[in-house]
Amino acid sequence: MKFHRIDFIMLTQATLPQPRPSILTVPGLLNSGPGHWQTIWEAELPNCRRVELGSWNRPHRNSWVSNLNDAIARVKGPVILAAHSLGCHAVAWWAALECREWSDKIAGALLVAPPEVDGGGIDSRLLGFAPSPKALLPFPSIVVASRDDPYIRFERARQLARFWGSRFADAGQVGHINADSGLGEWQFGQFLLTRLSGAGGAEDQPSPWGAGSQGPSRLEPKAQFNA
Repeated sequence: MKFHRIDFIMLTQATLPQPRPSILTVPGLLNSGPGHWQTIWEAELPNCRRVELGSWNRPHRNSWVSNLNDAIARVKGPVILAAHSLGCHAVAWWAALECREWSDKIAGALLVAPPEVDGGGIDSRLLGFAPSPKALLPFPSIVVASRDDPYIRFERARQLARFWGSRFADAGQVGHINADSGLGEWQFGQFLLTRLSGAGGAEDQPSPWGAGSQGPSRLEPKAQFNA
């Protein structure tokens, strides 16, 4: 059988092992301290590191978006974004404003406990990220919400998932899914991260946590956008 050069290239690309995705954690207001699952993941995973957004006490939307864009640009290979709280809105705004150049690079985004920013929020510093983007994210994503999060109503978090075209995961009653929740390494989050690394049909992509990661399966089918 005679192969043309393009056939050989495509066959080689199909059989080469896929690189393990780098994980960029994107914290929210006041950053993530000791005991936060993001901090623990960064310590346990050699391919996981934090995006330094700056101005943690007084976040500025455009600055956070720019710093996130720079961090993604510095990574070679596929990237999974693991965002918490206001960091979720930074990711959504980055997707709306800056993502076009890097959309193929993002393997997925785990968006944990996005707070309400469209009025009625607990902290006025969140309002600079209003209004919440309502465009579909151009990469696979999972929104994770707690039923007793003081920063957002559970059904409102589900609505954000619909806006962004994300799958929706029910984390139970665990507050704001932060250090105060006492989740440690947060096994359910690890499970979702593993599921996300295989999203979009990339089932052969290696899990960032390695083989055998297990967790409760409270992940709903992919939400569709409803106007």
